[in-house]
Amino acid sequence: MTTTAETVSRLIRIPGRKTKFTVHRGLRVPMRDGVELVADHYAPDTAAPAGTLLVRGPYGRRWPFSALFGAVYASRGYHVVVQSVRGTFGSGGEFTPMVHEKADGADTVAWLREQPWFTGSFGTVGLSYLGFTQWALLDDPPPEMKAAVITVGPHDLSASSWGSGAFSLNDFLGWSDMVVHQEDPGKLQAVIRQLRARRLVAQATAGLPLGEAGRTLLGTGAPWYESWLEHPDREDPFWDALRFPEALERAQVPVLLISGWQDLFIDQTLTQFAHLHRRGVPTALTVGPWNHTQMMTKAVPVVIRETLDWLGTHLGGDRAWTRAAVRIYINNSGWVELPDWPPAMPERELYVQPAGRLADSPPDATAPPSTFVYNPADPTPTVGGRLLAPEGGYRNDTRLAQRPDVLSFTGEALASDLYVVGTPVVELAHESDNPYNDVFVRVSQLDAKGRSVNVTDGFRRLTTTSGMVRIELDPVAHRFPAGSRIRLLVAGGSHPRFARNLGTGEPPISGRALAPAKHTVHHGDGGISRLVLPAGPQPPAGLTG
Repeated sequence: MTTTAETVSRLIRIPGRKTKFTVHRGLRVPMRDGVELVADHYAPDTAAPAGTLLVRGPYGRRWPFSALFGAVYASRGYHVVVQSVRGTFGSGGEFTPMVHEKADGADTVAWLREQPWFTGSFGTVGLSYLGFTQWALLDDPPPEMKAAVITVGPHDLSASSWGSGAFSLNDFLGWSDMVVHQEDPGKLQAVIRQLRARRLVAQATAGLPLGEAGRTLLGTGAPWYESWLEHPDREDPFWDALRFPEALERAQVPVLLISGWQDLFIDQTLTQFAHLHRRGVPTALTVGPWNHTQMMTKAVPVVIRETLDWLGTHLGGDRAWTRAAVRIYINNSGWVELPDWPPAMPERELYVQPAGRLADSPPDATAPPSTFVYNPADPTPTVGGRLLAPEGGYRNDTRLAQRPDVLSFTGEALASDLYVVGTPVVELAHESDNPYNDVFVRVSQLDAKGRSVNVTDGFRRLTTTSGMVRIELDPVAHRFPAGSRIRLLVAGGSHPRFARNLGTGEPPISGRALAPAKHTVHHGDGGISRLVLPAGPQPPAGLTG
């Protein structure tokens, strides 16, 4: 009979299991305040285990976590503990996102030390929230912790929820709604609920005020939601319990970081790599062509193969890590290995021109500006990009470019391939007749058939009426093929990825009044606007195929 581990191994093309294993379910793990958390222990049937792995998360211990974390690694000789965090799936206490993970993680390690099967050292694996729980442990690293594989794992909730200056509405309202219902009884009802969830979340994000509309969706669940809306200032001490920036300075164990160019947390992953790499901590980075939801689907073969190699090198001791520190996927090209991130690249300047043009040379000094009006009553919609939701990622944004509240600037067809690898920057000589305004910019690829697909975005919330606005776009690795065109979009928002700017300065949680904003982008008369790309005709040095 084929086991789950064997099926997964075959699907992701990795060698089959080394050993059978037994699952001990429902273990009780005591916390310092008397609460008990529930865990499942996957015990390999071997006298020489490879090591111990700890996986802590809020999403349950059954499929797919039982297969992708329990079965895969236990069948390769690891003792695996999959634990439900406080207040989820049978664990005691109340679930308050992120707040208890440092203390509860430390108490779980204390319990682990006392188990007769414990191998004396352990590693951690997991994605998303399961990555945050790893950063919580690394804020005060236990001496037995010897390796970590953190996939799309944030270390700072304030950065992902308010980092742009606007609340990441769709992601965190949608996530809260999912958590509220993830333990609802009945498989059929759960499927029906999931199918309706997108529509229900879309309705809630369209409502005002945000606090009231969100509470209508959430009912009595997710009591934390309003507190996130009430604290837009990232320096507010409120966020201290929801972030672990010091972990980046304290971590000493080898860390493998895995992400996708369209993942919500890619900016944090690159920050984590930069800190650890600078400090000389053994660190590796892998970034593929994925969004957040694809990390447990399309990305799984890469994630598991690299995780096994990393753990085998730094925990099991049966492998040797041989690849470069950085491995990235260049869209429309393939994988490359690099010694560091970002790589050295030439600089390519493209200037915004009247009549929707993007050109290599600056416009005439008398060139007139372009204008558009952003109306919060009909906010410019989100199309693709770095979302938690399945609607994120690379999408056809042709209709977005055609909206009257979006400026579109398109370059000539490229004579040869252009590789863009790094962090693009947009500089806009910008004015608004309303000081409460947002600027959203996007670089897209336009093909010969006129189809436009997003490549990278940037967003800023402003409280000024004029000046040069500099926006760093999302990091990117992309080949624009010869014959394609580069398109730059400029808009006054991207709702509900970023909660719309009401234009009135009212608090986001309670604001109702709406006021439009007229935006002006100068081309020559009044300033020059440009797109700066880390780009050249060749991929960055270090191509290995």
